[in-house]
Amino acid sequence: MFEMNTLEEEYGMAISASMVKELREKTGAGMMDCKKALTETDGNMEEAVNYLREKGISKAAKKADRVAAEGLTYVTSEGNKAVIVEVNAETDFVAKNENFQTLVKTIADYLLEKEPADVESALSSEMKDGTTLETYINDQIAKIGEKISLRRFEVLTKGDNAAFGSYLHMGGRIGVLTMLEGTTDEDIAKDVAMHVAAINPSYVSRDEVPKEEAEKEREVLKQQALNEGKPENIVEKMVEGRLNKYFEQICLLDQEFVKDSDQKVGKYVESKGAAVKTFIRYEVGEGMEKREDNFAEEVMSQVKK
Repeated sequence: MFEMNTLEEEYGMAISASMVKELREKTGAGMMDCKKALTETDGNMEEAVNYLREKGISKAAKKADRVAAEGLTYVTSEGNKAVIVEVNAETDFVAKNENFQTLVKTIADYLLEKEPADVESALSSEMKDGTTLETYINDQIAKIGEKISLRRFEVLTKGDNAAFGSYLHMGGRIGVLTMLEGTTDEDIAKDVAMHVAAINPSYVSRDEVPKEEAEKEREVLKQQALNEGKPENIVEKMVEGRLNKYFEQICLLDQEFVKDSDQKVGKYVESKGAAVKTFIRYEVGEGMEKREDNFAEEVMSQVKK
């Protein structure tokens, strides 16, 4: 007759951190996937490696060093919650793939439901079938054949007298989520989202611009005016005028509305009895180093041979 602790050791052995570490080093798979593989194979390292290969997870890990700077943004909402997400792939070709598009929508729906704190906690959280989001993505990597990564997301919550606006440009190359208060008209919020997609403001209003940034710009403009030989007694007025133009470039409410250049966005929204609470704009791959073949270096290397 087996004792309980012997049964646990023989049949459901405890998986140590060192075993998980070893399997990660062998396969490059995620921590949760390695732990599950070891649990499923009763701690047998060789079988765990095969388990990951069969699931396509170690295959996914081999793509980890590739650059994934293409992909899609996506926005979805339900009730008083909305989410905007960016999921990356290696090529624009895959971004147009129906399976990849379904993957992005599935991830967005999941994030909207679970509202994880960040990408790391999102990847380690469980889906309805008991697998992690990271495992789900790795399974799709094996099917689609490219590195895929959840880059970023943000969930917004609104009150009842508010509206979400969403807009996807070029099929999701640029995604925008806006939230307006004082109205439930989603068309107004969408109009603002379209403007944000086109003009790319940095802030909602001047109040959001950091003082340091405004002062730095003021100093630059002052020096420009002095370098132009303008008299010092009119430089200050010139600087304030040019600073206003700077704010019009970076602040949403100060910008000319793309659908009606005769009025500012702030005036348009105000005329509808609303106010812009916030906006989020994602552009696929922005700020990421994209993979580029340096043909000049390649030619030079051939010449030197």
